[in-house]
Amino acid sequence: MSAQLHQERSGCLRRAMADAGLDLLVVPGDAWHSDYLRYALDLTPMEGEAIACIERDGAARVFVASHAEAARFAAEQPAVQVSCSADPLAQAEAWIAARGAAQAALVASGVAPTRLARGPLGAGMTAATAWFDRLMVRKSAAEADAVARATALADAGYAVFRDAARVGCSEYELIAEVEAWFRSQGCPENFVILGTGGREVRGMHPPGDRRIAAGDLVTTELTPCVDGYYAQICRTLVVGEPTDTQLRAYAVYREALEAGIAAVRPGATHGDVARAQNDVFRRHGLGDYVTSAYTRVRGHGVGLFVDGPHVLENVELVLEPDMTLIVHPNTYHPEAGYMVLGDTVRVTASGCDVLTGTTRDLISVPA
Repeated sequence: MSAQLHQERSGCLRRAMADAGLDLLVVPGDAWHSDYLRYALDLTPMEGEAIACIERDGAARVFVASHAEAARFAAEQPAVQVSCSADPLAQAEAWIAARGAAQAALVASGVAPTRLARGPLGAGMTAATAWFDRLMVRKSAAEADAVARATALADAGYAVFRDAARVGCSEYELIAEVEAWFRSQGCPENFVILGTGGREVRGMHPPGDRRIAAGDLVTTELTPCVDGYYAQICRTLVVGEPTDTQLRAYAVYREALEAGIAAVRPGATHGDVARAQNDVFRRHGLGDYVTSAYTRVRGHGVGLFVDGPHVLENVELVLEPDMTLIVHPNTYHPEAGYMVLGDTVRVTASGCDVLTGTTRDLISVPA
């Protein structure tokens, strides 16, 4: 993470705590859900759980169980006091109780140890997850620039994916080529799922041992990380020449994506973006396939976490300039199978910039 981004976020957090009248913020995190900790302290747990306590003036202490984690944290952020013990939760609880902060708040209660989130100490703290989420979703220009750099890497990574998708290649061999390329570019992490097959395929999954065959649809979402920020690309390719059925089905997805992107502008909501996409499927008699029986979301935020606020019709998050999200009408089509198509976009003063540069055509690779 760049020093500029870290300092920018730290200043924003201190100002927000002062505005909210918070004296102490308790922020847990682990290797899977580290976005809150990364926003606050630029620390990413790799082993076990970390519990951070951040005071209004920016002073911070982190409690961990691993000596290796403690040494790494201390080296990465010398200004943060790191405490290591066999029971970091008990140590954190004792420190918080002794501190006696008049206004304490807990972030990410779903990530926190149950005893901390639901016990007597947690009951005395304000629930601040939604408040913190608003801080993270309202990106600065520098944060949005980091997402743009990650999107460029996603485009380049998809070109590697496309070239590696060949008859006889297993799913895990395909992804191994892509992951090796991302690591060669200095990308520390990439979330990826894919699907291979035909009409029988209902979604995407981690790579398995199925081998690609002629005529397959090969779908994927690649989500690389740059400077701590993620971006995503979703695309579908056909091994061989696409059939008329595949082309006709895919045209609906392209129309839906373009409608969703056209709805992205300041003042619109995630619900508006979802509705614009879903209405396209409804006009084509495919309304059943935008329900939870066949699909999950119509996109989501991107940034410090791979799956930010969801783009669904009932999500009323209002878009603001420099917010970043992926718009993706990914769902099952009854005639062609599961198809995906998604671009990462950045909200501007009057609409949005499409950051993804890969063609939206149904891609064909030799069989």
